[in-house]
Amino acid sequence: MPTFQFEAIDAATGKEIRDKVEAPTEAEAQATIRAMGYMVTKLKAQKQQQAAAAASKRKPGRTFAIGGVKSRDLTLFTRQLSILQDAGLPILRSLKVLAEMQKPGRLKNSLLDVCDEIEGGATLSEAMSKSPKAFDRLYCNMIRAGEAGGALEVILRRLSEFMERAQSLKRKVKGAMVYPAVVVSVAVGILCFIMIKIVPQFKKIFDDFGSTLPPMTQILIDISNWVVNYWYLIPAIPFGFRLIIKGICLISYGRFGWDLFVLKAPIFGQLVEKNIMSRSSRTLGTLLASGVPILEALNITKETSGNMMFEKLFQKVSDSIRDGNAIAKPLKEFSVPPFNIVAMLFWTLFCPGIGALLYLTKYKTPVVDDLVVNMVDVGEESGELDTMLYKVADTYDEEVAVLTESLTSLMEPLLIVFLGGAVGFIVIALFMPLIKLITDLS
Repeated sequence: MPTFQFEAIDAATGKEIRDKVEAPTEAEAQATIRAMGYMVTKLKAQKQQQAAAAASKRKPGRTFAIGGVKSRDLTLFTRQLSILQDAGLPILRSLKVLAEMQKPGRLKNSLLDVCDEIEGGATLSEAMSKSPKAFDRLYCNMIRAGEAGGALEVILRRLSEFMERAQSLKRKVKGAMVYPAVVVSVAVGILCFIMIKIVPQFKKIFDDFGSTLPPMTQILIDISNWVVNYWYLIPAIPFGFRLIIKGICLISYGRFGWDLFVLKAPIFGQLVEKNIMSRSSRTLGTLLASGVPILEALNITKETSGNMMFEKLFQKVSDSIRDGNAIAKPLKEFSVPPFNIVAMLFWTLFCPGIGALLYLTKYKTPVVDDLVVNMVDVGEESGELDTMLYKVADTYDEEVAVLTESLTSLMEPLLIVFLGGAVGFIVIALFMPLIKLITDLS
């Protein structure tokens, strides 16, 4: 008889359960687990994954697909499914209609798989949980909560609003980064052209006259020689640096240090921290409002935070709740980052001379403001924690928008000053020896 590994939440205590169960089919395994009083969050058959994957590839209507589902496509699908459910269409009919509308790809394949699972007797959440590349744990748990409460259309509407807000915030941040990225790329290209094509021509003129060059001109010529000989290193440097960071992040302590540096980095660190806090607050509030148990909601929020400091924070808050404590106290207590040598090395690299001193003065700054802790405390006392978390997310969304606009406005004069300084340096360095030559000849 096949053996199934499962993860579930104990409905009585809220604890996370990991165990195995034997059953003839997956549907019977799910029924057995539910009879034990557990809410299934993950279920997979041992020694049958490859066969199941091969069988799914042979199903009609599927096409070859690589990667996951774009968040934009999933958001649009969720909104459309919410509208169809509000109109009263059966869930299976709604999914088939939306599956026919999708372009060939991962989402279409997943929707066809979900339809097959539902026709086989599975619930919507159970069917979606078998397509993790399309529907993550947050998505499946909210659907499961909607099914349990008999308000699937409400949950779908809430989920679509949550995803749309997240998409809007992501677009604002990405849009703010486009302008400086384009300007810097064009500036680097122009400066490389000058160094490779223009400066060597002037160097020939200076060599013909055999005059002594000013220090500024010599520095410019040395830079030009390096660019001419090692131009291929210019695009290789950022890629190499990224590979080094990825290698460091393979170690848990190294990843923790990099994530701490990102949170406290000059200029952009505050934007990253507020963005994570906004997303985490909205995720947790949406899950709690949908009826997901607090421990499962915290685990999902931890997985979607995208930063190891917040992952450790939410894990400690979850452990504290298991011990019978509230959220606000451990949220404040564990929000102070520990000392990390990798984070200090990154500070030293990016801010030579004063990086280590800046890190030592800033590393103990909490990642969660007192405002958030106080609002969470009030929400727990009043029984409206989800509402308070929504307000925290709205507040941080506004701060992220304002900070993004401010950084964009700040980047424009900084880039102008940088380009003006670079061009001015080149012009002065090239014309100083020319003026000297003209003076000597006259």
